[in-house]
Amino acid sequence: MICVSIGRGRHKHMIAEHRHLADQGAQLVELRLDYINGTVNLKRLLADKPCPVVISCRREQDGGRWAGTEDERIMLLRSAIVSGVDYVDLEEDVASQIPRYGDTKRIVGLHDFHQTPDDLPAVAQRLAALDADIVKLATMANSPHDNVRMLETIRDTEFPVVGMCMGEIGTPSRILAARYGAPFTYATFHHERTLAPGQLSYRQMTDIYRYDSIDTETEVYGVMGDPVGQNVSPRIQNGSFDEAGLNKVDVPFRVPLEELDAFLVDCQRLGIRGLTVLAPHTSAIVPKLTKVDGAVRAIGVANAVIFDGDDIIGYNTDYRAAMDCIDTLVGARPDTSPLEGRKALVLGAGTVAKSVAFGLARRKAEVIIANRTFERAEKLAQQFRCQAVKWEDRHSAMPYAVVNATPIGMHPNVDETPFEKNYLRPKMVVFDTVFNPEQTLLVKAARERGCRVVTGVEMFVRQAGIQFQHFTGQAAPAQRMRQELKAATGAVKPGR
Repeated sequence: MICVSIGRGRHKHMIAEHRHLADQGAQLVELRLDYINGTVNLKRLLADKPCPVVISCRREQDGGRWAGTEDERIMLLRSAIVSGVDYVDLEEDVASQIPRYGDTKRIVGLHDFHQTPDDLPAVAQRLAALDADIVKLATMANSPHDNVRMLETIRDTEFPVVGMCMGEIGTPSRILAARYGAPFTYATFHHERTLAPGQLSYRQMTDIYRYDSIDTETEVYGVMGDPVGQNVSPRIQNGSFDEAGLNKVDVPFRVPLEELDAFLVDCQRLGIRGLTVLAPHTSAIVPKLTKVDGAVRAIGVANAVIFDGDDIIGYNTDYRAAMDCIDTLVGARPDTSPLEGRKALVLGAGTVAKSVAFGLARRKAEVIIANRTFERAEKLAQQFRCQAVKWEDRHSAMPYAVVNATPIGMHPNVDETPFEKNYLRPKMVVFDTVFNPEQTLLVKAARERGCRVVTGVEMFVRQAGIQFQHFTGQAAPAQRMRQELKAATGAVKPGR
């Protein structure tokens, strides 16, 4: 179950949002009385309430906005209990001053905006002793390992614990709480109005993570990077799990590079089955792998990992996806390569550029690398025994194929292009790996010039599909993946 927090300054707005959430299927809401401007009218807020309610009134020290006196706040909380509200949320230092009355259940909680205490189970026991029906732990995550400690505390206590780590690092604890037995977790009404650091919206929790379907049998997958918050992989994979009817969830894990080793150990404790790997880990994770595919071995980059017993198996799905796109476009066959002996210009020198350059070199193309930092282009060229040119000389290459493996042209910089229109020729192969937007300035110019075009959406869906197959052993629902990707980037409205 998800408790949706509402913090609005006017009674009518709080009431309207409460009704809207109930219409959308919300089973529990938290009314943050500290957000109300002026005198709080409990009777008005609770009249004909459409679903059960948690009443809270936070002081500034607890992350709230209460501007009145402490005596007034305590009286307001007591009044909520007398009115028969379903739950009242109390801080540890005032719980003993507000006695139990009627059927109202008591949530006794700790808010720590600096850390996740080392003695988390002991803290939970201390709070439970204050006549708590539910213990609430809201602490700041400073390390991915804090999620593990929080989730294991939820699982291992003999009384109900609602536990969450705040901040972007703490997001997994909010999503996986149900798997560990939490009676509910918290979300906000809208993703642009978070009431606590790292809080997700009700729609994100239901539409992307399918929180109410998560149980103790749910298999966990993830996307690991730093940063990771804006990555669309969880939406794509979770939509695909839904389409296939699989009890799996894909979760974002923000992991600083220096904590990679510890996180891989924690993956075993969390039961994580597979990971999508982002920067800065795509190269750093390779020495940690026990098995790799040929592309990882040659390129030194892995962007997908499977945990199989004691083995950590690494794959490079960018390589296969990019080459599938190009091979399909040029009509390659197993016994021949239309790219052989032809110039292929790769723009960029990052992880995607490495995968593309390796694939083109295997197809015996004359690969040329151009990057804004020439030293990186030279390093990549040496790795695959190809040529490097300075960024300002890229147009003089006169290539048969151009692959943009840079972020140039990506939203919001949609008016930029890595390769000028005047240098594009009919029938040239133009491949832009940018997927947001799909119709980049480069793609539009290439179509106008009569080039053969591959878009970043096609590559993204292919590589995500390959990862899905590694995760599940099943063919990916490509149409659903494409739909979710376009919804995530604003190209179309969600189809659910």
